[in-house]
Amino acid sequence: MDQILIYSDSLTWGIIPNTRNRLPFDKRWPGVLEKSLIEKEKNIRVIENCLNGRRTAWPDPFKSGRDASQGLSELVEICSPLKLVILMLGTNDFQCTHDINAWMSAQGTAKLVQIIRQAPIEPGMPVPEIMIVAPPKIITPKGVIANKFEGAKTRSATLSIELEKIAKEQKTMFFDSARVTEASKVDGIHLDADQHSLLGEAIARDILERKIC
Repeated sequence: MDQILIYSDSLTWGIIPNTRNRLPFDKRWPGVLEKSLIEKEKNIRVIENCLNGRRTAWPDPFKSGRDASQGLSELVEICSPLKLVILMLGTNDFQCTHDINAWMSAQGTAKLVQIIRQAPIEPGMPVPEIMIVAPPKIITPKGVIANKFEGAKTRSATLSIELEKIAKEQKTMFFDSARVTEASKVDGIHLDADQHSLLGEAIARDILERKIC
């Protein structure tokens, strides 16, 4: 059985926009991805590690454990052997508590790639392949998270471009979620159920085309 680790934030955790509720696994894009690959007769298991508010390499001043670089090495060790690690992070780097631009956020993802590759996995276990997924572009934040993401649309505008550069430099795979979906119009940040479905199916197709599994 091949294992895929998805390391992400609330966009993948499945928060329902403008609520504190969560979509069930089969409606979240990791669940859609797993189902799509199994339907193609792939012996696959998708492992989610998704935390609301997670940044690439910065702490949250109000909540602990939101720096994605902390504990990632141990997580890779725990979940190994892994065929693939999918990183979809960056959105929370643009919360108003940080003065971070798209280039800086992408450098945070580059740090995560290096941590994954240097994790102390057991001898003989493979270093997993890595796919960087650019999250949907932030549109005008609305509702309960509007204040938290004030100014985020402008500062994050070129994130997908910067992440693609990192993918090339680090020789990882890259997938731009804007190819298939956009952020929810309800809050301008997260994904609606139909958007989860589109993203999960699209990433499954990409994995199959690349013959990763």
